[in-house]
Amino acid sequence: MVDWRGDRVQAAIDGRNPTVLAELDASFAVIGDVQFLPGYALVITKFPGVDRLSDLPRPERVRYLADVDLVATAVGSVCSARDSGYRRVNIEILGNTDAFLHAHVWPRYEWEPAEIVGKPVWLYPAERWRDPVTALGSGHDELRVGLTSEVDRLRNSVEFRFNV
Repeated sequence: MVDWRGDRVQAAIDGRNPTVLAELDASFAVIGDVQFLPGYALVITKFPGVDRLSDLPRPERVRYLADVDLVATAVGSVCSARDSGYRRVNIEILGNTDAFLHAHVWPRYEWEPAEIVGKPVWLYPAERWRDPVTALGSGHDELRVGLTSEVDRLRNSVEFRFNV
């Protein structure tokens, strides 16, 4: 069996990507492989072969960005309820490493190191990205359930109904 990480989009479509929180209109909401900033999530495209936002026709691009907004709102809601040090959500669409459209949704916290708290997450030392203590695992089940529930609640709310 091929590792789901080799093609995260197709694995999500096939139901083999264990990080999927929910299927949305134009994307999948997924929990991040690392959780040194608890609540880190991504929004990955549903369209294999789409590498950048501009690859999508405008109506699909707008649907994708609406999904990003929904996931960012869910992350903010869950993280602010779980941690009094929650500050904000940062959203990034970079595409420098993985060749599929995805947006990073990073919760940011007051308790982050002073030299990093106001800077991009990518400035964290490499060992933070590989730390087994904060790697996604069963210790994040409650967080996963909270994120999934909030994504589902928002998706079904009038506020987030979206038609293009």
